[in-house]
Amino acid sequence: MNRFYKDVSVAEAEGGFRVLLDGRAIKTAAGAAQIVPSRALADGLALEWSEQGDELDSKLFHFRDLADYAIDIAGPEKDLTIAKLLAFTETDTLCYRADPDEALFRRQQDVWEPLLTSFEAREAITLERVSGIMHRPQSGEAIETLRTRLSVMDSFTLAGIQTVTALAASLCIGLAVLEDGADAQALWDAANLEELWQVEQWGSDYEAEDRRAKRQKDFLMAAQFLALLRA
Repeated sequence: MNRFYKDVSVAEAEGGFRVLLDGRAIKTAAGAAQIVPSRALADGLALEWSEQGDELDSKLFHFRDLADYAIDIAGPEKDLTIAKLLAFTETDTLCYRADPDEALFRRQQDVWEPLLTSFEAREAITLERVSGIMHRPQSGEAIETLRTRLSVMDSFTLAGIQTVTALAASLCIGLAVLEDGADAQALWDAANLEELWQVEQWGSDYEAEDRRAKRQKDFLMAAQFLALLRA
């Protein structure tokens, strides 16, 4: 699609802020008013529109797509969104380790255990660690504690958390992104520890590197979305 606007601006609206293209307010993919809670996030959305060239590139609309998802899906389907997030607790990357006699296990202990113990302390829960691939369910008490934590989040936070959690395959890492001073790149590297370990041992190829780079960009953009939301 060719660029159809010249001026991009941000205006206050009931409930927050919205982007205007040549004075006309943007709507979501489902046709709802695209109003976001923070001015910083609205400025980020506006920048995506401003930086488009003569032909619009949908791949550059990271914040727009997350805002649309928050308004059109995460909000109206909040219980389902939370259920999807809680499902990652049962198979959280950080809980599944190699066998203790493997060198990879020591790397996992060094990187993952501090993240997991900090998460448990913040959320006042205990999670099962597993060596190997056999599934071990988490306690109902831990799941319900996390359900309560997620239930008070707004739809924009849930949209961002769902993205980083799905990319990391870890709700622990997803929620860690919300912490003050969180290092999104370090959290992404932790989530990809096993893949990076395999690259160290056996090398990589162009297609794998390309996929990893795209997923990393999506993760970091979602983390930035959450940071702008809280700004």
